[in-house]
Amino acid sequence: MKHWQTLELPKILERLAAHASFSVGAEKARALTPSTDPADIRERLATTTEARRFLSLHPQADLGGARDVRPLVEAARREAVLTPPDLQDIAQTLQAARRLRQTVARQEAHFPRLAAIAARLEPCPELVEAIERVLDERGEIRDDASPTLARIRSDLRAAHDRLITRLQRIISSPETAPFLQEPIITMREGRYVVPLKADFKGRIRGIVHDRSASGATLFIEPLSVVELGNTWRELQAAEEQEIRRILADLSARVAARGAEILETVDALADLDLAFAKARYADELDAVEPVMMTDGVRGAARSEAECRLRLLRARHPLLDPATVVPIDVILDGDTHVLVITGPNTGGKTVTLKTVGLLALMAQSGLHIPADENSALPVFAAVYADIGDEQSIEQSLSTFSAHLTNILSFIHRADEHSLVLLDELGAGTDPAEGSALARALLETFRQRGAVTFVATHYPELKAYAQLTPGVCNACVEFDPETLRPTYRLTIGIPGRSNALAIARRLGLDEEIVRRAEALLSPQERQTEHLLADLHRLRLEAARARDEAYAARAEAQRLTEELRRRLARIDEERAAILEEARREAQEELERLREEFRALRQQWRRIPLAPVAQDPSGAIPPVTEAEAELDRLAAEVAESFPVPEPLLPAGPLRPGDTVWVKSLRAVGELRALAEDEAEVQVGSMRVRVPARELERRAPPQQTVEPAGVRYAPPSVPLRLDLRGQTVEEALESLDRYLDAAALAGLPWAHIVHGKGTGALRQAVRDFLRRHPLVRSYRSGEEGEGGDGVTVVVLSEET
Repeated sequence: MKHWQTLELPKILERLAAHASFSVGAEKARALTPSTDPADIRERLATTTEARRFLSLHPQADLGGARDVRPLVEAARREAVLTPPDLQDIAQTLQAARRLRQTVARQEAHFPRLAAIAARLEPCPELVEAIERVLDERGEIRDDASPTLARIRSDLRAAHDRLITRLQRIISSPETAPFLQEPIITMREGRYVVPLKADFKGRIRGIVHDRSASGATLFIEPLSVVELGNTWRELQAAEEQEIRRILADLSARVAARGAEILETVDALADLDLAFAKARYADELDAVEPVMMTDGVRGAARSEAECRLRLLRARHPLLDPATVVPIDVILDGDTHVLVITGPNTGGKTVTLKTVGLLALMAQSGLHIPADENSALPVFAAVYADIGDEQSIEQSLSTFSAHLTNILSFIHRADEHSLVLLDELGAGTDPAEGSALARALLETFRQRGAVTFVATHYPELKAYAQLTPGVCNACVEFDPETLRPTYRLTIGIPGRSNALAIARRLGLDEEIVRRAEALLSPQERQTEHLLADLHRLRLEAARARDEAYAARAEAQRLTEELRRRLARIDEERAAILEEARREAQEELERLREEFRALRQQWRRIPLAPVAQDPSGAIPPVTEAEAELDRLAAEVAESFPVPEPLLPAGPLRPGDTVWVKSLRAVGELRALAEDEAEVQVGSMRVRVPARELERRAPPQQTVEPAGVRYAPPSVPLRLDLRGQTVEEALESLDRYLDAAALAGLPWAHIVHGKGTGALRQAVRDFLRRHPLVRSYRSGEEGEGGDGVTVVVLSEET
């Protein structure tokens, strides 16, 4: 706990608590402690991630109305009578639980962890209903809370009205009005009284309840209303007794459901904590870190195994507008990092950032860093950063440092994170340096992941020559005399003392004398470090330019893709418009030909016994020409291939499922698992097995291609129609039957006078779709039916 305070975890938890919606959630936030169980840590982090996704979809979701009703439940269990406001708080808390449970339960498949918490919510609807039956929206007892209370209040109102009516008569009576200071009715000690002038004491017989400060007025209750007043007071007492009984009954119900209410409050607090973590993560622009147990392979240098990886990590307590992100990467062979550089350069911030982000991650909090940041699970975090040291200035002493280190040096092991600031400082430099190296070697041999900030040059050499130890430095700009706060791993830091002294105006002769006092080896080391820094800065500039060029190329590529997409969309729209206009024109011509053919068929002609289809060769040839033109339109204006939408997969997308070798519709996507509708089956598959596919397109055939209706009957009944109506119906039916591929059909015209039968058969004789016809046989309807045999080719 002491080390957590040193790393300022309580401040983080206080900020987290500020995002909670009610006091129990804030209480849990302040009491949050880091876990050392990898499974528990991953579950905590996943819950926070789930809560962030939930709030992004339901930004208005909260625990509005929830209260900490635990003391009220405990009071009810002690048989205390709860007040109406207490009962209202309980009802509102249970109602908030019901709303939240319903909201989360509807999306259980997408938010299983939140749903598991919400499943613990017990809204106790019968208790809420009982409270609402007794209390109105203002928290007052309803008249119909019980039959007895309704009767008492009815009598109470009647008694009050009688009492006031009698008093009104007294103050308005000409006989008594002169004796009163004012014609008003007031109250003293719960009794209604009138103000009598003291000079007229006895003129109105009654009971004196009070006297004015001057003594000029007596407040008396006239004897004529005493009995009415007594009745009114008795009914008030009865009302209070009945209300107490009702509240006692509700309190007993609360006590009976106390366990469920307490569990509901606890579950609400857990949900509140998850939502608070989500809001705080959004405020920090934080990410879920990868939690490692035995290292992780990832985006480290040369894809080597990482022991720890923090990318663009920011200290969460510093101003996000000014804080400088740092990259801290320890490869699999390094577990000790020696950080050197000038004071106020950011060494302590680096130590606190690493330690605090580790504690946050193990508490289930997302960390302010970039994606793919990874941390091991530490069994313990030890920090020696001085007593009450702020981030800006160290106030610790040698004894304070050493005493603190002694408290954990024998407990640190390969599962520990050790943070040491100014190791060995505050004593003789030679002895302090030797002690620092000995302590650092002890932690190295014990396998602890160790970060140390120091000024000792001997530790730079130790880091350079010792396996498992690496140098790092915080940068300083000697031109501006300001630290850059950037961390560079692999290069030891420079003190820059002489450069700073020169920039601050120290006499040049004194500076040169100081430089002369440095040993040749020290001067050579400084020159080498300067060259290393220069080369690193040049490499960093080249890297930044490469990143900028790549970003610009990506931007241009995206812009080109968008332009091409717009061009494709415009081209498709133009083609679609041209195709539509051509099809409309062809269909108009086809309708005209159909009308001409129908007019021709109505012209009385001599029976044609042979080759009826050749009776109108010009029309038939023209229709064939239209079919040829329609085919050319379809070929000239093909339906363009649909563009694949950009961006991540979303529910509703058409996808290819590799393992099933089938196309389906994505129904839900949660983390690494997807739910896909494949035909009539709904399956769950890993998200990596999905590939986006273009959505199925409705096939649009050119005009002139005939479509078979879904169902054409084998029998057409023309009875009851005029000849003209019957022939129109017959023409439409023959077209539909031919399109449907019917081999024959029964035309029912009835026997009657035979006029309709003759007209039908004359029409069939000339129709190009009819191969032959005959009268129905005995079982088919006889002469009342004509059986038509249709042509095989239409």
